[in-house]
Amino acid sequence: MHQAVLDPLTVAATPIEVVRRADVSRDTPSGATDGQVVYAIGDVHGCYDLLIALLGAIREDAAALPAGGPRPLLLFAGDYVDRGPHSDKVLSTLVWLSRRSPLELVFLKGNHEAMLLDFIERPFHARGWLRVGGAATLAAYGVALPEGEQAVADRCEAIRDELMDRLPASHLDLLRAMPTKVMRGDYLFVHAGVRPGLPLSRQDERDYLWIRDDFLENGQLLEKVVVHGHSWTSASPVLTPWRIGIDTGAYRTGALTAVRLGTPSIEFIQVRQVQPQA
Repeated sequence: MHQAVLDPLTVAATPIEVVRRADVSRDTPSGATDGQVVYAIGDVHGCYDLLIALLGAIREDAAALPAGGPRPLLLFAGDYVDRGPHSDKVLSTLVWLSRRSPLELVFLKGNHEAMLLDFIERPFHARGWLRVGGAATLAAYGVALPEGEQAVADRCEAIRDELMDRLPASHLDLLRAMPTKVMRGDYLFVHAGVRPGLPLSRQDERDYLWIRDDFLENGQLLEKVVVHGHSWTSASPVLTPWRIGIDTGAYRTGALTAVRLGTPSIEFIQVRQVQPQA
């Protein structure tokens, strides 16, 4: 694990390329980060190879920053687990980073982490979580599911108990400690978005984790430029004057994206699986 994080481009099972795009268009938000360079990573969803490759690209980028500034912030926008095949390895990587990374770190909670924690506390809620990718997380930890929804419902507590036997304490501690929002200068970082029309002091934590259409369709400037994951339509990030969407559907598109803020131009750093030539 340690060598994988230190030498990230050597572990991918499939070829991965790094793509960079600096955005200076008229839709680029104008905002400051209080002098700190911020790297924000979108939804990982168990895509361990892509995460390791993106961390390598960010490490190289951060090494080229001018000396003497504040320590850069590496922020994750949530949804580390479910859907993809390696939720366990992704969380192990986050734990390793929390102990060894020279960068400041923030791991935001996503709605999928909230569902996982809810399953641990209330296992009879298993059905909804399993339908949106929870089965992949259980499989990553070696927990097999019985056939059929009724069989799962009948054994939900036993399934939870087996997961708890296999889930490292460090993973659970990390999940439980995740915040739902962070601010830096003119930017607000959350997993899903905010409720338009409400001041930040009155926002509901559930919206930080779950909101979608009401936020995405707002189209108006907010108190802060919102950097978020949770919603994607393609492998391209979204940039408007009021929000930056960095979820690019890694588990489906094979593309994982970060945005770099706090430098003269906003830059996207994306890693993506190279498709074999026909």
